[in-house]
Amino acid sequence: MSNKDYLKDITEIKNLMNKSSRFISLSGLSGIMAGIYALIGAGTTFWLVTNYSSGTLRLDGWVFRTVLFILFMVAFLSVVTGIFLTTRKAKKNGEKIWDTSSKRLIINFLIPLIAGGLYVLIILSHGKFGQTGGLMLIFYGLALINASKYSIGDIKYLGFIQITLGLIAALYPGLGFWLWVIGFGLMHIVYGIWMYIKYDRK
Repeated sequence: MSNKDYLKDITEIKNLMNKSSRFISLSGLSGIMAGIYALIGAGTTFWLVTNYSSGTLRLDGWVFRTVLFILFMVAFLSVVTGIFLTTRKAKKNGEKIWDTSSKRLIINFLIPLIAGGLYVLIILSHGKFGQTGGLMLIFYGLALINASKYSIGDIKYLGFIQITLGLIAALYPGLGFWLWVIGFGLMHIVYGIWMYIKYDRK
């Protein structure tokens, strides 16, 4: 057996081990759609707060409840779209959608995300709106980095960007909304396009 054959065998074994331990069927298009949903939600929220709430949110107002509903819909649509596109990609590649690696991915993603979501709700209940955008970005970034061990490693870079934007938002609370737009909107679109070109088109 030649050195080329050995290298080929080692490469194949490495690829098989990588596929068995990581869920690699995440769709770049789902990232693009999540970013679009976030931009639409942010635009609607900005319009509501500017025109019906004098530029500020109040816990007992209908505008606040509507904003929470918009945030929920952005998250819901992002998840549903992600599941649909990722399932379609997995079937196309002949891969399982629900196996050990995907379960680990979801668990490791949800733990920081749920903890962060509950913390943000507590902060909101105290009327501290200025820090919520930064906290959302930070906990989401931590969730991405935590889940990257069981998926495409590239998602950790998006996580680092989200955490950085969140820390900047903590330093400058007045920019929290716009940094949220950049993180959840623009960066998702940029990341999704990059992932689509790098993985989905192959």
